[in-house]
Amino acid sequence: MKWVIIIPDGCADYPVEALGGKTPLQAANLPSMDAIARLGCVGQSDNVPLHFPAGSEVANMSLLGYDPNQFFSGRAPIEAAAQGIQLGPYDFAIRCNLVTVQDQIMVDFTADHISSEEAATLMKAAQDAFGGTCWEFVPGVSYRNLLIYRGNASQGAPFSSDTRTRAPHDLTDGSVLDDFPKGPGCDLLCDLMAKSEPLFANHPVNLARAANGKRVATTLWLWGLGRTPQLASFESRFGAHGVMITAVDLLRGLGALVGWDRIEVEGATGYLDTNYAGKGLAAIEALKSYDVVCVHIEAPDEASHEGRVDEKVKALESIDKHIVGPVHEALQQYGEYRILVMPDHPTPVSTKKHSHGFVPFVTCGSGVAKDASETYDEIAAANSGFQLQNGWELIPKWMHSADRFGK
Repeated sequence: MKWVIIIPDGCADYPVEALGGKTPLQAANLPSMDAIARLGCVGQSDNVPLHFPAGSEVANMSLLGYDPNQFFSGRAPIEAAAQGIQLGPYDFAIRCNLVTVQDQIMVDFTADHISSEEAATLMKAAQDAFGGTCWEFVPGVSYRNLLIYRGNASQGAPFSSDTRTRAPHDLTDGSVLDDFPKGPGCDLLCDLMAKSEPLFANHPVNLARAANGKRVATTLWLWGLGRTPQLASFESRFGAHGVMITAVDLLRGLGALVGWDRIEVEGATGYLDTNYAGKGLAAIEALKSYDVVCVHIEAPDEASHEGRVDEKVKALESIDKHIVGPVHEALQQYGEYRILVMPDHPTPVSTKKHSHGFVPFVTCGSGVAKDASETYDEIAAANSGFQLQNGWELIPKWMHSADRFGK
């Protein structure tokens, strides 16, 4: 039995006027996803309880079958796991974005998609200026970096589950004045954020970017802190060995925490220009060695954050053509299989932000009950009547190959 999970991040959306009142999923040409709908069934899943922020960290944990109410402790420790960073009992991982804030407005939470090399240089500057026994600035991919706080038994940790922060991508085009860290340890975080501004103001990296007409990284934005969650391995729960294919540390980290291997694809960027075909080929090759293959594609989410509906449609069509179609075809040779396509959360192009709410899924394969659906989109999923209020219940139901899956 082979299982494939394909995650087009943030693809769920609302009807868009520019698309004639259709959602991007409805407007896109998706013959492979629609074929899965005709062979199997579609439905809805709510991956983010309302008391959590509508972020990818909670949504993807839920999507992989782990109840965030039990296991979620913050986004940054998941990304720390992707880098093999070990956290002690008094340590915290903190997400450290390089952002562009002007006149207290979050102009760009990616600092104009700053390169990883430029980001590493700025992170080194922060380490040289502020690092020491407590703080470790860890470069990542582009604007996505980490800050590690190393505590000790005598002093304990200044942060707790009551420390509140906001994701910068949820502040796009809005004021940041009311969204600085709050609660235990917030003074330490706010102090570092404030000190980063003069440090970066005349840094050679930013001077060069400004000279080339690019937005500069004005500030370190600190958020998503927590300790390492303890997750039972996927294989111990379902008896199947898995692998993650992604360009994003959050998904790499989740994969690591559930005991999956990972495959890096050359040219996979976590952006609109990612190597779609390379991911599809990597998934097909992985089927030879793994029971479960999970492919995550960030591009639809990035298009939504930029409010570019045309690029969102284009990304969905690329996923359908280069990943869903070839992978589904390759699965046929294994006889028994199931394939599932679903996003983690909605990211409407109209708001440019993650949103709570149901997302559509489509699946077919061995033991999957066929319904009357002809297409894969939000409207078809809502009309199917197949709905899971607790998104983390979907994968346990879907992974039991002996059981009929469907409404």
